[in-house]
Amino acid sequence: MSQELLNELISKSEKLNIEEKLQLMRYLSSHLQINDNSTPKPGRKWRDIQGKATYPLVGEDAQEWVSRTRQEATEN
Repeated sequence: MSQELLNELISKSEKLNIEEKLQLMRYLSSHLQINDNSTPKPGRKWRDIQGKATYPLVGEDAQEWVSRTRQEATEN
């Protein structure tokens, strides 16, 4: 779409009353969602990110974290 056409549509939309603007917004938003879903995003595989994070990720082993949080939960 050309910038000229977009500017023309914006200019014309400013002349609409509130109900007409709402109707236009509903129409545009519903079509935007349809178009967004029509282009599927490529799926990713776990192997693509394998090894990207350092071990341990946040300075604590995962099993140690699980054990610690379970113990803390039973104490409280």
